[in-house]
Amino acid sequence: MRKSTFLKWKLRQAAFISRALLSTDHVVLAHIIPMRRCNLACGYCNEYDQTSTPVPLEVMKRRIDKLAELGTSIVTISGGEPMMHPELDQIIRYIRSRGIIAGLISNGYYFTPERIKRLNEAGLDSLQISIDNVNPDEVSRKSLRVLDKKLRYLAEYADFHININSVIGGGIKQPEDALTVAKRAVELGFSTTVGVIHDEDGTLKPLTEAEKQIFHAVKKLGNKDHARLNWFQDSIAEGRPYEWRCRSGSRYLYICEDGLVHWCSQQRGYPGTPLED
Repeated sequence: MRKSTFLKWKLRQAAFISRALLSTDHVVLAHIIPMRRCNLACGYCNEYDQTSTPVPLEVMKRRIDKLAELGTSIVTISGGEPMMHPELDQIIRYIRSRGIIAGLISNGYYFTPERIKRLNEAGLDSLQISIDNVNPDEVSRKSLRVLDKKLRYLAEYADFHININSVIGGGIKQPEDALTVAKRAVELGFSTTVGVIHDEDGTLKPLTEAEKQIFHAVKKLGNKDHARLNWFQDSIAEGRPYEWRCRSGSRYLYICEDGLVHWCSQQRGYPGTPLED
């Protein structure tokens, strides 16, 4: 990421954080799903299928228009695997044209130098890739060994901010891999986060003592950007109750491929209100 691009990203990031703190009558973050289909089948994941067709571009534009009307600061494109959508670049461009920060969550498999350059041209602001282990296994093939070449491409060609998320919990067999992944991310100049992931039933469980040590070690690495505003995970990791107000449905929206608003990816069906109503 070039220095000038990095500074622009930091300024935009500071602006949206300031707006979020000063005004409570708009949506801060919306996750929008243009495609439920995925090229992988991770054992803990319940957010994909292997048959869905892409949501048409014009439908996505209408949903983005509604999010702009609601004053949304950030739209993050997720899935499934959004890189499989044939009109992803146009979706990103349209988000940016409405004055909204455009983010992307991907499994990383589809990044080539040419594809990264197209995302630069589309105006992508930020990318997050979650890497689950060092070597692929039956739970996940989102491994550092498979994706390291893609990460090197991103380090060389991307003009957008990149965060590498390592994970603990949810059946991940080698929790120490999270620290290896995080160190590699920092080495390549990326920010890094660690997430406590749910199991296949969508349940978050306290971490083991070994997992806790890794969790806290990874949290000490990387940059403290907006992706690290996740203090609630400390309580999850320790198995403690956490007193907070969930702002889903007001400050945060999850919009599925059918255009319905849900509390989050693990509460699909509730409330299931059409975004465009």
